[in-house]
Amino acid sequence: MDLATLRTGPPVSHKPDKQTPDAAHQISLRMIRFKHIIVALLLSVFFFFVFCFIALHAYIAWVLSNPTVAPLYSTPMIAKGLEYEDVNFPALDGSRTMQGWYIPSEGSTKTIVFSHGYGANREETWVPMYDLAHYAHSLNFNVVMFDYGFAAQVNKDIATGGKKESQQLLGAINFAKERGAREIVVWGFSMGAGTALQAGLVTEDVDAMILDSTFLLEPDTLYHNIKQNIDLPRQPSLEIMELLFPVLNGTGLNQIPYSQVKKEDYPFPILFMHGTKDDKAPYPIAEELAANQSNPYSDSWIIEDSHHELLFREHPREYLRRVSAFLGNVQLAESQEGSGIRAASK
Repeated sequence: MDLATLRTGPPVSHKPDKQTPDAAHQISLRMIRFKHIIVALLLSVFFFFVFCFIALHAYIAWVLSNPTVAPLYSTPMIAKGLEYEDVNFPALDGSRTMQGWYIPSEGSTKTIVFSHGYGANREETWVPMYDLAHYAHSLNFNVVMFDYGFAAQVNKDIATGGKKESQQLLGAINFAKERGAREIVVWGFSMGAGTALQAGLVTEDVDAMILDSTFLLEPDTLYHNIKQNIDLPRQPSLEIMELLFPVLNGTGLNQIPYSQVKKEDYPFPILFMHGTKDDKAPYPIAEELAANQSNPYSDSWIIEDSHHELLFREHPREYLRRVSAFLGNVQLAESQEGSGIRAASK
């Protein structure tokens, strides 16, 4: 039998059926949903990384505002055999009570107020502060050693780069005056030196300053120190930090008068001392500050290959020689000024 005779019906077509409009619409909707999911995922990843980036900066700002400070380990009597008093006095603005030590020198009306650095207390053992306090006392100076609010043993405060700390230092200066000081020298270290310069803008009670490894909180030094620990881009890191500081510690960089400090010609003599291998406060800042001073007794000592706040440890004899010569010039200037006043009154 011929198989061709068994075929019935229309011929078979090999062309695919055309999709109905409803099926095409469903496929289009699926594609749109898929694209939305992809965009949502990409946006989620993007915002997650933005959140992490900002959170990292917030953590850095918080850590900088809340430094870890060791407790006090000794006293002037234990460390150097110096008689002292535990003292309390208010910050100049009355914002808090400061704790410290007063080391009297019998019959003296000269006082050195030590201004310790960031992340340390009044002992600042790596300087070492007790050795310098003993040296100052041997020169017949009364000595004030105190803790800034961020280093307080009780009622600890945040660090503000000098905004609050300058008021606390002014409180210490006022305390020295109340104890009979007629000549007051501020001896500052790192941020304590930068704080002294901020206080010097608003007081007439300081006769001289000795500034070791001056750290002034400004955008350049802030980024320099952040980059020491984590390699973040300068922009937008600085802008983010400037936004976060007022939120986390109540102080914006624009509230720290670093621009004024950097151009100020102070009326009293200042001895700047700085090392060229300072990894926290680059030494050109000290050179710039020193270049602005016109007082004939101001001086600077830039030390090759010395490090942040280790100048005395690395060059003890020369350090004390320069400090002694500077203090001698300050006293000479004071005596000449006193003689001039007495002559004018006759």
